[in-house]
Amino acid sequence: MPFLQRARSRTVRAVVLGTCLLVPVAACTSPEPAPTPAPTVTTESAGPAGPVPAGLDKFYAQPLTWGDCAPYATSDDIRSAFGRKDLQCARLTVPLDYAKPQGDTITIGVLRHKATGNRIGSLVINPGGPGASGMYAAAGLASQVGNTELGKRFDLVGFDPRGIGASQPEVTCLTDAERDHERTEDLEADGSPAGVARQDADSKEFAAKCAERTKFGTEMLENLGTRDVVKDMDVLRSALGEEKLTYLGYSYGTRLGSTYAEAFPRNVRAMVLDGALDPNQDEVESLVEQGQGFGVAFNEFAKWCAARRDCALGPNPAAATQVFQSLVRPLIDKPVRLGDGRELSYGDATIGAIQALYSQQLWTTLNSGLNELKTGQGATLMALADQYNERDRSGHYTNTQDAFTAVRCVDDPPVTDRAEVLAASNRYDQVAPFLDDGRPNGAALDPCAFWPVPNTSQPHEPHVDGLPPVLVISTTNDPATPYQAGVNLAKAMKGALLTFEGTQHTVFLQGNSCVDDIGSAYLIKGDLPAEGTRCTAQ
Repeated sequence: MPFLQRARSRTVRAVVLGTCLLVPVAACTSPEPAPTPAPTVTTESAGPAGPVPAGLDKFYAQPLTWGDCAPYATSDDIRSAFGRKDLQCARLTVPLDYAKPQGDTITIGVLRHKATGNRIGSLVINPGGPGASGMYAAAGLASQVGNTELGKRFDLVGFDPRGIGASQPEVTCLTDAERDHERTEDLEADGSPAGVARQDADSKEFAAKCAERTKFGTEMLENLGTRDVVKDMDVLRSALGEEKLTYLGYSYGTRLGSTYAEAFPRNVRAMVLDGALDPNQDEVESLVEQGQGFGVAFNEFAKWCAARRDCALGPNPAAATQVFQSLVRPLIDKPVRLGDGRELSYGDATIGAIQALYSQQLWTTLNSGLNELKTGQGATLMALADQYNERDRSGHYTNTQDAFTAVRCVDDPPVTDRAEVLAASNRYDQVAPFLDDGRPNGAALDPCAFWPVPNTSQPHEPHVDGLPPVLVISTTNDPATPYQAGVNLAKAMKGALLTFEGTQHTVFLQGNSCVDDIGSAYLIKGDLPAEGTRCTAQ
């Protein structure tokens, strides 16, 4: 689920991997909640299935009690998506700390849509983030592909990784009011020593709040990362009754996939990884390349827009960056007051633009929002920013942004070299000039530099001896995960690469018949595309 990372320095400006691409378009526009189905509860004893690590028998052998999904909803949009009568939800119990399996436990929220035909098994889905809800993603996919051959052959299963969404306890750092206030602040504006000190203090305070407000405190934060989520995935595999895992991971979900493959290579049946993260790349390089991807996507949007009579950026794509800056930079000093009493800030306007660049389906909306801004209105851009931040109509936020930071802080070594921070910020402005606010960059550190627990993993090439062939899908103009990252991941995992020629973030099961047919044939029959296979936008 595609964001500006909470880092106060623009060095670490990542974009939360767009989860709205994996759910029905209607779900992104906050429809009225569907009627809640009558609760039906079934209990299945599914395990243990496959190998069981020593000391974890009770977790691997646990039954899953399936019932109504309504109690698992954490926002208006999710409540609507969970209203379908053909969805079931359950809780999976796992150790808080796998080194202490007899200690405290936590629960993982799980959702499934049962296969409607000749069932092969379960297809476990993660939509990215980190911090995005796999339950929400699976509910969305069920509405899109439930009646296709893939939906007939597989139970579609989504889980909320530990600390996220319906999983308990959830990572909690900021209140809804604090999140609203944070979006109105402009702490990046001041690159002076005093300004950097204020940003550092804010990042330090954020890290402290995460430890104070999250149940189990630092022990939860320490055991929140990808290292531990993949162990939960293996428990889930067994509890679902699967000898081997069939997995679909988008964006950050590709990191979960490659990490699971390294930890449990012989427990994999099939794996589709779409919108890959480069497993060898450090955080700074990854985020700068991500900035470059958004720069390319903005240029593609400008070309598309220039052909329209109502193009907010004008008929000359070469001038689009300057026009965009002229529209959004005034918001730094004079935000636009909205009808609900909030103000559209510079940060929200640019976040709204980034949200729209994830998919061409949102380009018309972005153009409308920019045209509105010309007349002193900001409702459409704010709606895009709210979608990105997962803020519902009642003003409630999911914990995606809090969880994103918490996971990233234990998944990667912290960046503490201020010279590196400043250099990366300057490079970011060069590769994504439409996001350059025109002010000198500072060298403030992000919350990870002050995180109360050490990182538990770091970038490296996965060792996957014994892994069956996997399928990696990479998009040529993916704004969030560069094409080369997919090439690198496919090589590292000795898998097949499917290239999609287009401008969007992730593509499988989003309506491109070429990609969908190839990916489905692989998951169902194990058929891999020939080397060099490419699909194009339709």
